[in-house]
Amino acid sequence: MVFTIHYGFTEDAGNLKESRCGLLTRAETLEQSPLRGCGVRHAPLRSQKPFPRTLNPVFSNEDYLAELLTEAGLVSADDVTRARNSLFGAETIIEHLLGHTLLTQEDVARTLAVNAGIPFVRLAEQTYEPGITETVTEETAKRYRVIPIQDEGYALTIAIADPLDFETLDSLPHIIGRQLNLLCATRQDILDHFRQFYHSGEPLDGMDTSGITITTGDIEADKGGDDAPIIRLVLQMLSEAFRVRASDIHIEPMETSVRIRYRLDGKLVHVDTHPKKLLPAIVARIKVMSGTMSIAEKRLPQDGRIQLKMADKEVDLRVSSVPSNHGESVVMRILDKTGLLLGLPELGFFSDDQATFEQLITLPDGILLVTGPTGSGKTTTLYACLNVINKPDRKIITVEDPIEYEFSGINQVMVKADIGMTFAAALRAMLRQAPNIIMIGEIRDPETANIAINASLTGHLVFSTLHTNDAPSAVARLADIGVKPFLIASAVRAVVAQRLVRKLCPLCKAPAELTDKEMRALSMDASRVVDASIFGPVGCDKCRNNGFKGRMGIFEVFLVDDEVRQMINTGLSTNQLRRRARELGMRTLREDGIRKVLAGITSGGEVVHATMSDAE
Repeated sequence: MVFTIHYGFTEDAGNLKESRCGLLTRAETLEQSPLRGCGVRHAPLRSQKPFPRTLNPVFSNEDYLAELLTEAGLVSADDVTRARNSLFGAETIIEHLLGHTLLTQEDVARTLAVNAGIPFVRLAEQTYEPGITETVTEETAKRYRVIPIQDEGYALTIAIADPLDFETLDSLPHIIGRQLNLLCATRQDILDHFRQFYHSGEPLDGMDTSGITITTGDIEADKGGDDAPIIRLVLQMLSEAFRVRASDIHIEPMETSVRIRYRLDGKLVHVDTHPKKLLPAIVARIKVMSGTMSIAEKRLPQDGRIQLKMADKEVDLRVSSVPSNHGESVVMRILDKTGLLLGLPELGFFSDDQATFEQLITLPDGILLVTGPTGSGKTTTLYACLNVINKPDRKIITVEDPIEYEFSGINQVMVKADIGMTFAAALRAMLRQAPNIIMIGEIRDPETANIAINASLTGHLVFSTLHTNDAPSAVARLADIGVKPFLIASAVRAVVAQRLVRKLCPLCKAPAELTDKEMRALSMDASRVVDASIFGPVGCDKCRNNGFKGRMGIFEVFLVDDEVRQMINTGLSTNQLRRRARELGMRTLREDGIRKVLAGITSGGEVVHATMSDAE
């Protein structure tokens, strides 16, 4: 017998009978069903309560699902009301609740399973027989979002994400031609296993990319072209990366496949694998979206920029392609402009360092340097500073290579060395514009350094970056570039060194103790942790089960006062400057990191990994 599945009923719905999974066929009335009286509610027909605002909902009957979640105590009625009033773009009620409350995908799936009378399952914990994917075609799995689990001959066990979608459940037994035993899994679990099982270049149906608008390059290509598999694949890749707050997308050609990785909170995470034959089409599509990269040139590195609108948010992508031995490797840096609105506390400054920094960025003249390796957040810190001091009564000009974020009210100049527009040339021209504040993306050469120094000595406040390991080393770095010590002492007001560490997920972090190895590495004794709030990573759906979510800075603020100026003029070494600065109250990167470990914000392992020992 083939089971016909129904979850919504009308007066003429007919008689029903229970199958193995609590599903019913036309042989027994609903009143006789074993589901009756056991707490299982049946969803109303989808036509009675249409879902709002999107053509591709996450679940077929979100209003009813929201009621179930409220009754289960997983969300409150106020949460649902706020979600309805806060939707933007193609966002749905359940998506908003998942992103703004403690609700997890597993909570949703378990609630659906209980309501439908079927078991909940984690797909990663199942054992799959060889050839199980042959029981359900890729097209069917993609269209109906199902994963085959076990073939029992007379029946097939499959996992579904939405037991409320009665139209799909009614069609599946006829399409597959088998009796079906149903299990309920999370939507993300099914998506991940679909990619793993079928190695498909196409996203699952229902993975909505309609909220993405391309504003650079081939603008017409995203209008009516979503049926093209490669276009949909690239848009889905961008949408998913933005959703999980990735900072980079890495498309890497391997010998027989294409590997997709996201950089999440500074760590590269493998997310997908595609057939090697898709690489040329994926790379070509990305180049077309940029509008400036040549699809014919595959032998030389290229750079470009893509501007998108995702869910009413403007997103810039900085694109880089490099030819490798297996094909072109592409990296896209995601520049989310909402990061520009961060205040100093969100960057990671504690109140004492914040007060010092706020005084520094309001000085009338001098140079403020931010140092650290590539990817340590220097540019974000400088942009946050400019955002604080960007007022109508101030003229601000920046020179950058390249311009990562576009600022309203700030004149931004991009370096173009091939036509002679270098940092030094741009700086000379900028000084004739009578600015109050100048930001230089990076001091790289003697000419740029000397122009910046002279600008700071003639009444301009200059912000810039250097590549050094700590703050006091900036003095030696400037001297090495060619700046005379007396100019360094006169112009530099402060140097801020920084690193990024991952923050513990606030939803799942748990009390923990530092290991003996961490205590030794951090040079801490037991007395310092007696009254501390030390936490460690655990893992949950919100943080992708790694225990960390987001990053913050740890800082080393080196103030150049009269005593330090005298030391610079006399040519003291970096170690002597660092020792004296610590005597005057400077906290090193590791000491600032330890404060954040003791406050329960990050872990000891993160600080040990990101900083050097303070031993002389």
